[in-house]
Amino acid sequence: MELGAFSVSLSVKDIQASKSFYQKLGFQVFMGDIAQNWLILKNGNCTIGLFQGMFEKNILTFNPGWDENATKIDSFTDIRELQRQLKTRGIDMQTEADETTSGPASFILVDPDGNPLLFDQHV
Repeated sequence: MELGAFSVSLSVKDIQASKSFYQKLGFQVFMGDIAQNWLILKNGNCTIGLFQGMFEKNILTFNPGWDENATKIDSFTDIRELQRQLKTRGIDMQTEADETTSGPASFILVDPDGNPLLFDQHV
């Protein structure tokens, strides 16, 4: 099961303060729009997203179809197939991807400790 690129999406109170803090740790802005209250930062292969006012909790994020540099990869497990596999393993979905579609889609599940996992395919 290929889950795709991994990052941690942080729900932040002050995106400017968080950006400054993580830059002091060596992270650099990779993509995003601070005017829209979201940034993606990288330090080597480590990726974090800063999101102000978009969701309540921090989220573990997987991006099927992307490598760690948000570059499309040729061979990957489509998000709808991941969803089917996880459901057959007894995983309950909080939200589901529409299995009648193709291309970009997402679903969310929650681990036993209440941590949300977002599977977000952009390709």
